[in-house]
Amino acid sequence: MWALYAALSALFAALSSILAKIGVENVNSHLATALRTVVVVVMAWALVFVTGNHRRAALGYRTLLFLGLSGIATGLSWLCYYQALQIGETSKVMAVDKFSLVIGIILASALLKEPLTPKTLVGAGLITIGTVVLIR
Repeated sequence: MWALYAALSALFAALSSILAKIGVENVNSHLATALRTVVVVVMAWALVFVTGNHRRAALGYRTLLFLGLSGIATGLSWLCYYQALQIGETSKVMAVDKFSLVIGIILASALLKEPLTPKTLVGAGLITIGTVVLIR
């Protein structure tokens, strides 16, 4: 089931980039990011309440800290992404943005002690090569 959600995530991320590129044509990228964020917040809270997950929450200090830090990282990512979309070619911006997969693999290995298998290293290498090819 995770593969279906991952595929849908990729589809929606691609749509998001195309729609965002059109959306930032005549507005400041930071304002565009703020507007997008409001929509995401409303959707996320609606889902929490519709599913009843607000009743089952166990939010300790560690959870709140790391989700807060993740939120800051997401916000900074979105601000940078929208700025890049506003001034760059969508296909190049998307390619560099997806390089986050390679960075994530490195960080997962270093911080979470996830294994770096030969398959993972080859895949990360191919993504790196693909990123370089797409942006040149």
